[in-house]
Amino acid sequence: MRDPPWAVSAARVCAQLAVDPAVGLSPEDAAMRLRVDGRNVLRMAGARSALSLLVAQLKSLIVLLLVVAMILAASFGQWLEAVAVLSVLIVNTAIGFLTELKATRSMEALRRLGVADALVLRGGQKHVVPASELVSGDVVLLTAGDVVTADLRLLHGSRVQADESLLTGESMPVAKSAGPVPHDAIVAERPPMLFKGTSLTRGSAAAVVVDTGMRTQLGRISELVAEAGDETTPLERRLQRLGRALVWVTLALAAVVVGSGLATGMSPFLVVQTAIALAVGAIPEGLPVIATIALARGMRRMYMQNVLVNRLSAVETLGSATVICTDKTGTLTHNRLTVAQVHVADEPTGPVRGRALEIAARCTDDASSLGENGQPTGDPLEVALLSAAAEAGIHRHALENADPKVLELAFCPESKRMATVHASGLVCVKGAPEVIVTCCTRELTQSGPVALTADAVRRWRDANATMSHKGLRVLAVAEGVSVDPESFDYEDLVLIALVGFHDPARDDVAPAIDACKAAGVRVVMVTGDQAPTALYIARAVGIAAGQVLARVSPEQKLDLVRGLQTDGEIVAMTGDGVNDAPALRQADIGIAMGKRGTDVARDASEMVLLEDRFSAIVSAIQQGRTIFDNIRAFVAYLLSCNLAEILVITVATLGRAPLPLLPLQILYLNLLTDVFPALALGVSEGDEPVMHRPPRPPKERIVPRRLWVLIAVDGVLLTAGVMVAFFVALRSDPDVAVTISFLTLAFAQLWHVFAMRGPGTHPLRNGVTRNPWVWSALVLCAALLLAAVYVGPLAAVLKLSPPSAPQWGLILVASLTTALAVQALRLALDWVRSQAGLQQRARPSGVAVDGVEDQR
Repeated sequence: MRDPPWAVSAARVCAQLAVDPAVGLSPEDAAMRLRVDGRNVLRMAGARSALSLLVAQLKSLIVLLLVVAMILAASFGQWLEAVAVLSVLIVNTAIGFLTELKATRSMEALRRLGVADALVLRGGQKHVVPASELVSGDVVLLTAGDVVTADLRLLHGSRVQADESLLTGESMPVAKSAGPVPHDAIVAERPPMLFKGTSLTRGSAAAVVVDTGMRTQLGRISELVAEAGDETTPLERRLQRLGRALVWVTLALAAVVVGSGLATGMSPFLVVQTAIALAVGAIPEGLPVIATIALARGMRRMYMQNVLVNRLSAVETLGSATVICTDKTGTLTHNRLTVAQVHVADEPTGPVRGRALEIAARCTDDASSLGENGQPTGDPLEVALLSAAAEAGIHRHALENADPKVLELAFCPESKRMATVHASGLVCVKGAPEVIVTCCTRELTQSGPVALTADAVRRWRDANATMSHKGLRVLAVAEGVSVDPESFDYEDLVLIALVGFHDPARDDVAPAIDACKAAGVRVVMVTGDQAPTALYIARAVGIAAGQVLARVSPEQKLDLVRGLQTDGEIVAMTGDGVNDAPALRQADIGIAMGKRGTDVARDASEMVLLEDRFSAIVSAIQQGRTIFDNIRAFVAYLLSCNLAEILVITVATLGRAPLPLLPLQILYLNLLTDVFPALALGVSEGDEPVMHRPPRPPKERIVPRRLWVLIAVDGVLLTAGVMVAFFVALRSDPDVAVTISFLTLAFAQLWHVFAMRGPGTHPLRNGVTRNPWVWSALVLCAALLLAAVYVGPLAAVLKLSPPSAPQWGLILVASLTTALAVQALRLALDWVRSQAGLQQRARPSGVAVDGVEDQR
């Protein structure tokens, strides 16, 4: 029986796995082991089955109400109505099931795009491979911020700490070391092991894979725990509450109408028919389905713009963002660093410069390299150093062969420095200039090391300031000597050079900043760089000096987010490192970098920028606003249309007039308007002014009070047009009166879709009129309405008859007059809003950030 990997030496584990830790597996061996071991994945959890989606369509109070209506119709012998209600239930369930199945699978596919990669050593070369292709024996290279993607046995590392709270519940990071521990050590007491699903919070390490997939510690736990995969967003929950509220309001209204009908001597049959018509007319059957489609389509649009949404709730939050706290490097700039200047104590082209590049090339971690094909991997800053050294004829692999690295003190964001210790005792150091200068007692000159005097310190600091004001990122390089590598502490170093890196601003950032200003979204630069460097880039992209925070620590990022939230701001925060994770979790919208971000940062975020571009954030905010506008538009459309159906029946019943609409006709009408036009509104591309108005208040309801008033007025106007046409028809030809009221309401609802344009948009040129799906829906619905009148069997079932030419004129005049009245109301409201907006823009708003701050 093989000893557990934590109980034997790392060399013994490698021997058991038949792998040379300095070379790794060969690609052929890895492929063979993958075929034998299987893919390194857990069994899919959270993916919703088709059956569960089908059952979910039936678990609704709305469905229950329709079932009650069906039973009532059957109990009174109205078999045609009962079958029709059943047919509507089947059709709506099928539409809801098919569309939600497609939307759910689309969202699951998007999430699978964000699977992690791993840096492995195969055949002596570094390769980035999908984590699902890791096999036992793979040598994995890790740095702080990486998520561990298999169970690993540590080979060697530098100051390695891991967050194992996922497995042990212990919130504090656990220190890791390569020495074996007793055979019976529990999971929480195995320092040589790194477990799948945990993450490195500090240090760097090389480790060998010992278990993958369901054989890992996390895999064993997942077999014991049934994970729920259904994600219901706050928006969907609010829509569900709205649907339930409508049902209860409908029941109350039906009770009033039925009671009054019985009190006035209406026949029980007519009372039941009226109640069924009310119940059917009030229910917005398409509400949950269209909301799901709108959210899923919005996620797909964001992905097409290189934004991956990890959590569906982020889609609805985006439209409320008031502040974007963005990093500088790689987000506002290209993160394609080049060494622009090397400042030394005296002659800039002499041997001191060469020594600076040599020390800098040595002081890099194992994940950064220049491949044989010239393709760089790893940290862009370290790649820039290696490239500059290579151009000067200095190659790290030759340096390593001559004097191997024996210890690496990984970069620490708090101390802003790192070091490598070599076999000869040489210590190579790099870090922030203000930190490294304080660790040095000498400086290197052409004639050798000399004492670092106060005047010399002042010159170095002046040089740092000059380089920073040019927009360069500045790094200090130093060296020292250590007799005992384990006891090395950053003291008595020799300052060699300041290295300045050029990282230009992205061309697309300035327009994106302007778009944020127009949208009422403040942009705050939050960077660990020096203030002059940050200010230089801020000016280049159009960020005000008062919105720049420099030398910000991870703790200060978290404090900043909390402070802004306390002031009522909705904060979007970008980040890439493991120490950014607390701020990303705290932010209303955490945004991780897809290219240079760590796995921990991505896991803590709601969104991932696949291209690390700031402009993608602005595009995502625009999509978030558009999605919410679409949802609000189709909700308002459905409610106003359904309210008109309720009012038409209620007014006629209370006025002791014949029913203008029959239950089957309402079912048919809802099958059209609750699906096709509403669905078209849900997938609209949006209006242009969406980014020319302030953010939506985050606690604002889907249907705020002002919109309820508008829905009520719209419902009344639609009702008025129908009732006028109905009573005119009753006086001239009672036999077709119901047909005229049905068609008047139907076409009025079709024209009503154009009233769902965004506030302040042109009545003829807007997101609705530019939406091809709207026009397709209208053509389809019009054809189905004509079929309901002129196709004999369908007309007989719906009890409709073909109108004459004058009657068609009445239908079109009544429905178009209603549509024009609604548009006139919208134009009046637009004018009122524009006047109010002019007054509001005259007043300042927002919370200022004072000056350029150097947070030290």
